[in-house]
Amino acid sequence: MFLDKFVGLFSNDMAIDLGTANTLVSIRGKGIIINEPSVVAVQHNRSGKDKILAVGNDAKRMIGKTPMNIEAVRPMRDGVIADFEMTERMIRYFIEKAHNRKSFVRPRIIICIPHGITQVERKAVRESAISAGAREVFLVEEPMAAAIGAGIPVDAPDGNVVVDIGGGTTEIGVTSLGGLVLSKSVKVAGDRFDRAIIDYVRQNANLYIGERTAENIKFAIGAAISLEEELSMQVKGRDASGFLTTIELTSSEVEEALREPLKEIAIAVKNILEEMPPDLAGDIVDNGIVLTGGGALIRGLDIYFRDIVNLPVKIADEPLLAVAYGTAAVLDDDGLLKLISNV
Repeated sequence: MFLDKFVGLFSNDMAIDLGTANTLVSIRGKGIIINEPSVVAVQHNRSGKDKILAVGNDAKRMIGKTPMNIEAVRPMRDGVIADFEMTERMIRYFIEKAHNRKSFVRPRIIICIPHGITQVERKAVRESAISAGAREVFLVEEPMAAAIGAGIPVDAPDGNVVVDIGGGTTEIGVTSLGGLVLSKSVKVAGDRFDRAIIDYVRQNANLYIGERTAENIKFAIGAAISLEEELSMQVKGRDASGFLTTIELTSSEVEEALREPLKEIAIAVKNILEEMPPDLAGDIVDNGIVLTGGGALIRGLDIYFRDIVNLPVKIADEPLLAVAYGTAAVLDDDGLLKLISNV
């Protein structure tokens, strides 16, 4: 115990929101210092040895533009580790960047994980962090981190519902007394929205677009309901004949594209509410539902859910950063860490 405290004086403990789309890193007492895409650019050599060319922002800029021997890899898929080695290298990169040097006292690291991952996947996350330089690793479940980051008093005896729509998964959690009374993880979130937009544009406009273009469309004109003032944007891509062309896409068309994935999330939320213990149900009627994650930025999503579940629905102040804020709060509060972490 004394040794840990002594070592802690010389190491910067870290919190990592290891997301499918983005990785955010916080340092104890300093807050969020890194917010970059969870992407690694790899050069494949004939000798069989892969070389890391870029990580984060620099790597994301390469997506869809790389030559044959270079691949932009997203090591996290649907909220879980799809590529163990690349995840380890990515974590190591962010640790070294956070400390701004190669050599340092090994830090304690708190990592936010989706609720639905298996014990094998939990072990993979922990081992990735240990291999990347962590002294000790704590795991915090995403719905709990999202609730804390959204300002929900998770240690109170009241029930609260948080819906975190991330890149790979949507995490739904009911919090009370420092724990998750109910939780569910569904693999429908930002990436699925992007694929739905890609498919819609291909099927209805005969235009082929990539993931980055779909993501830009989602945030620029994405909507879950019909907007009073329709939005539109010019979209460039390749048609079936191979010619480069431009079309105009509207928010109502994106609403149509997103209808099915949003419906799947709504069904999952309704299932959680139906399983709610009666004593907590009254709290939820008063407290409503809080939306977090990048998906919460889609226009009208709060109204969309409100009309389906007939409960108050609000969007967190900074939904994109809620999980990272929550993980950082756990890092700064040893009592909270002890209460909610899965070591």
